[in-house]
Amino acid sequence: QVQLVESGGGLVQAGGSLRLSCAASGSIFSINSMGWYRQAPGKQRELVATITRDGSSHYVKGRFTISIDNAKNTVYLQMSSLKPEDTAVYYCHARLRSWDDYWGQGTQVTVSS
Repeated sequence: QVQLVESGGGLVQAGGSLRLSCAASGSIFSINSMGWYRQAPGKQRELVATITRDGSSHYVKGRFTISIDNAKNTVYLQMSSLKPEDTAVYYCHARLRSWDDYWGQGTQVTVSS
């Protein structure tokens, strides 16, 4: 079992920045990768960024940066030059070596024009 707790969402003006954090607890040594998805109203959930637990491989969509701090069991999503179309609920995700998936509760990011 893995628990994921997100923080850092909020309201920001277009062009601004936000950093999301996701702290993992529980069976953290079973985690193979962590990442972020987002879901805008009326749209499907989409992958934003992912990184392996050792940081050796990662994927990032667009203007975002993903990083991981294994000492804190925390993954970060740095979002810059935000646009109104980045408005969504952002979900932290962890995939275990067993291919089980865990999700955080989601954090709202709203970008005003």
